[in-house]
Amino acid sequence: MNQREELQKLYDLLDEKILCLRKARVIETDTLVRFKLDKQIELEEEEHRKIAQQIDNLESVACSEELYRALLKLGYREQVRSFLKFLKAQSIGAFLIHGLLDYGQRWLLNRLVTQHIRFGTMGKMVRIELDRIGRRRDISALWRELAGCVGLGRQHSRTEITERVFQWWKTQNVILVFHYVDCMPEGYLQELLRDFWLPLATQAREVVSQTKFQLLMFLVDYEGCVGCQDTMFVEQVEPTWEPRVPIKLPTINPFCDRTLTDWMEMVETEFHTLPLVEVIYQMEDLVKEILENSDNGVPELAFSEICDLCGCNWYEERERWLKI
Repeated sequence: MNQREELQKLYDLLDEKILCLRKARVIETDTLVRFKLDKQIELEEEEHRKIAQQIDNLESVACSEELYRALLKLGYREQVRSFLKFLKAQSIGAFLIHGLLDYGQRWLLNRLVTQHIRFGTMGKMVRIELDRIGRRRDISALWRELAGCVGLGRQHSRTEITERVFQWWKTQNVILVFHYVDCMPEGYLQELLRDFWLPLATQAREVVSQTKFQLLMFLVDYEGCVGCQDTMFVEQVEPTWEPRVPIKLPTINPFCDRTLTDWMEMVETEFHTLPLVEVIYQMEDLVKEILENSDNGVPELAFSEICDLCGCNWYEERERWLKI
């Protein structure tokens, strides 16, 4: 018996107990006994409310988890396909995830890492928020931050930083994430690639056959401006491609009506307990409503609208769902 069933059983037993106490009170003539019965009923009803709240919380968590699994199948087909094509051939690589504001770059990052990378978020994970340091004129702030994140003192050299990450990778997955690369001057990003990723990827490439682990770096652009710098990235993995050159995943686009319709048909088949299923017979109207309320399919706004339809708050759920 699972926790939900156990709570429901206890809830039903309390129902019966409260009913018996109320019946006893109706026929009781002794004032003191009736007073005691009133207090007992009050206590049992409070316990009854607590259990009801626990059941509601469990159902809310179950709905949230179901919705999360369903949303992981919505959109981003081109980006996922491009990433998987790379993973079949290589275990070392850097990727640019890019699109306009609210296009779900962080959502896509989490989806790629948790669903498609062997061992998922296990291993070493280095996350740097460049919106805090990227606009500073002194690039040394970035190197100090990177040194601290890999467990070195902030005054260590770039070579020492690279060597620390390289040694990690020999025994585990290493995933490097630079959020908000759009906040960095172009020269800073070029320096990061030249002085950190290039020597790291080159060194790893020489011994890649000696380890089963992955060395991956993600550059996340939340404004869609870095992706325009075509000379820094490649879009296709050609036979002559080297891991030191970052790959630009396809630009994230808005969800179209076909994407949403296909997803809803999948939900109807695979996710029977979602509240959305109860109104999915109005699929055409639902798709139109989602598009109208999400500026024609802006991904995060569409997620928010879908969450509303399921009785959830996207902004609250997102904090639990996103791990990176």
